[in-house]
Amino acid sequence: MLYCRQGRLCVRKGVQWGQSMNYFRLLVLVLLGASCVAADERPNILFIYTDDQSSRTVGCYPDSFDWVETPNLDELAKTGVRFSHAYIGSWCMPSRATLLTGLHQHGIESMRMVGQYPGSDYDPKQCRFWPSVFRANGYTTAQIGKWHTGIDPGYGRDWDYQIVWNRPRHPENSPNYYDNQLISKNGGPPKMTKGYSTDNYTHWAVEYIHGEGRAADKPWYLWLCYGAVHGPFTPADRHLDEYPGIDVPFPADVYPPRPGKPKYVREMEFWEPGPDGVPVERKVRDLGPVGMKDIPGRPLADWIRQYHQGVLAIDEGVGRLMKALKDSGQDENTLVVFTSDQGFAWGQKGFKSKVAPYRGTVEAPLIIRPPGKIADRCAGRVIEQPVSGVDLPPTFFRFAGIDLPWKMHGFDLSELFQSKAENWNHHAMLVHTAKQYGSATDQIPASDDPDLYHGPGVPWYVMLCEGRYKYIRNLVAGETEELYDTENDREELINLAHDPTNDPLLERLRNATVDELKRTEAGFVDQLPPVGTEQIRKTMKGTEE
Repeated sequence: MLYCRQGRLCVRKGVQWGQSMNYFRLLVLVLLGASCVAADERPNILFIYTDDQSSRTVGCYPDSFDWVETPNLDELAKTGVRFSHAYIGSWCMPSRATLLTGLHQHGIESMRMVGQYPGSDYDPKQCRFWPSVFRANGYTTAQIGKWHTGIDPGYGRDWDYQIVWNRPRHPENSPNYYDNQLISKNGGPPKMTKGYSTDNYTHWAVEYIHGEGRAADKPWYLWLCYGAVHGPFTPADRHLDEYPGIDVPFPADVYPPRPGKPKYVREMEFWEPGPDGVPVERKVRDLGPVGMKDIPGRPLADWIRQYHQGVLAIDEGVGRLMKALKDSGQDENTLVVFTSDQGFAWGQKGFKSKVAPYRGTVEAPLIIRPPGKIADRCAGRVIEQPVSGVDLPPTFFRFAGIDLPWKMHGFDLSELFQSKAENWNHHAMLVHTAKQYGSATDQIPASDDPDLYHGPGVPWYVMLCEGRYKYIRNLVAGETEELYDTENDREELINLAHDPTNDPLLERLRNATVDELKRTEAGFVDQLPPVGTEQIRKTMKGTEE
């Protein structure tokens, strides 16, 4: 493990982390109106983290339906910064592991799936979680809600306070996303807990904000992990009648064929035309992932309505959390971050899933409300530059004024608050290696090896975003590369990799992807399978002729 201490280079442009940290620490204290440098003046951090929530479900995002109502999240965006393109993870477990370590999936050593799903384990000596560093530097840390990264949730090592639904430890209870959950408090025995989970988690978080389980003289970090809006996508009873009579436009690529796409995307068929011509669900599998069931014949519009109903309790929860901050006098000194582990597709490219590297499947909302006068300076700002989940931990460390304990893969997003966004010159990368982590990813599985795939047949891939362009390399020999202009083709329908006039851009992003894999020390970088873009071009041209 590489460590990054004051005086050693670990950020771009030749700036030393320790030196730049001191400058930023002073800036934060000045903007917060601090009169002296003291540990208890460092900002609290409230990290609100949902599950399978697409940016389409948040009203302030332009790709949301015009009937979506999320007033509290919209207000948070008005007072903070909204990111248009956030790629936090590809699916539940690696997304969380990234946010606990600051590393892409290939850099998270010893994390592994074991036993009955979602059983998992890790070695805390090889796989350190950074909240322990916050504890050692004067912060009180807390985690409330869903846990999906090992049977050891880290109480007493990473967390001072914890109310946890530990799915890996209790796989028999793992489908219970919305009620009857086995909840453990501060390392104690699990207790069956009634009530709608989103409301329970919000209530416990509000109590924590008001002082439950923490020292009053220390800054705090709270990771609030909602299970909503994961399958089975259950709304609160009070929301079952919401969104009546809505109009649901359907994705242009809900049915095949999808020319120019990888084989698994061309063949994706979760939906088919119903008797009245609108998309309805197909029978695809006998047993889906936890909480997911196929209901053949159910209209896609009904699923979308139910999914959005499930978000309403989250939005209400955000309102209660912000009120708690204001009522307790902590609003001005709290960094608030809202995001999800990844998005979820309802018909986009034929999916009823996440995992795949597309806007419709994995893009998540990301809203950051900085503390104090920093928020005043950037309130309502929209950042078009794409960012990754690995960028969040370095951002937390920068606001907390703590040096990075090891070399993390991401970049401090506060630079986008302090300078012109166009000066941001970093790529956003998302690496999907199915259920493998760390050195277990050094060898890419063969195309007939189940370890190459996760979800509905999604193979390992590397996705790289640079400004308006997205490049995707599926790690399957002979498969096409993908290139999209996300500004002019928001739904990523046209694969520009098959147009020879884009070859210079394609080559540049191909090389940039390899460079980024090398920078983050991906063990598989020197054995990337050959791409089949040119051959597929010829095949497509022959078909057209």
